[in-house]
Amino acid sequence: MENGSEKEPLIILTGPTAVGKTALSVRLAGRVGGEIISADSMQVYRHMDIGSAKITPDEMDGIRHHLIDILEPEEEFHVAAFQKRAKEAIRDIRSRGAVPIIVGGTGFYIQAVLYDIDFTPNPEEPFIRQRLEELARREGPARLHAMLREADEAAAAQIHENNVKRVIRALEFHMQTGERISEHNERERQKEAAYRACYFVLNDRREKIYARIDRRVDEMIVAGLVDEVKRLAQRGCTRQMVSMQGLGYKEILGFLDGEYDLDQAIYLIKRDTRHFAKRQLTWFRRERDVIWVDKGALPSEEACLAFLLDECGKRGILPKEIRSGQKD
Repeated sequence: MENGSEKEPLIILTGPTAVGKTALSVRLAGRVGGEIISADSMQVYRHMDIGSAKITPDEMDGIRHHLIDILEPEEEFHVAAFQKRAKEAIRDIRSRGAVPIIVGGTGFYIQAVLYDIDFTPNPEEPFIRQRLEELARREGPARLHAMLREADEAAAAQIHENNVKRVIRALEFHMQTGERISEHNERERQKEAAYRACYFVLNDRREKIYARIDRRVDEMIVAGLVDEVKRLAQRGCTRQMVSMQGLGYKEILGFLDGEYDLDQAIYLIKRDTRHFAKRQLTWFRRERDVIWVDKGALPSEEACLAFLLDECGKRGILPKEIRSGQKD
């Protein structure tokens, strides 16, 4: 892609879960003539509204959203699929003269689009994957994760033991190429951005984020999260599916399977979501080119929005008619 101002514009608004990205992104899109591309690995799934904190039609406030409710829970979704669909959405949005805004907390998804990471598939050797899948079924995820730790310690540190599909992909990559997938990803991460982007990371004081997480989980339970997971289980969804590994879903499945009571399930969701928010911030601190937006240092949501608009203006992201209305 071209250098400098000839690159296509892109706004990214990310940050830890429950920090307030959704409401701010809708206001931003309304001001810049934008459309939103969801970078959320759970909101792609239909029938999974409560646990994913999916934006509602009312909350969209007339702003067009992409990559929400596009798959059934039985279907797999991964970073390469997101990248392909997001790039298609960007082209579609730009064809209407609108500004694409990627919003969500899945850092690897965002990185894959911004730096156009190469996910060219390796030569098909299905017997490797089949052997690894069989090993996982026979000896459990811990055995597979131990193999990855031996082959690629950095990848093992980044991929949770229970995420069997990602562990298998990392091992498969190593077995097919002789290269560590962590080194491949790091090399791709150093690429120049493929877009003229404003990459915002929204943050707030830790205690505020944690309080919002606890409140959100309580609201999900009241809104019917248990019944939502029950319906998914009744249609055959299990913890082995990518969709059901999301926060909230696997913990409620444990409750429904009689492993613990509902109070314990709620405690686990809150605890694991707090841990997830911490990991998200660790990821974004490693990223290049980010613009941190500290809600704690800004007096209001309006001030946050003004900051975003000002930064977009400085980088020539805004359409001309909007830039001309900005203060010098």
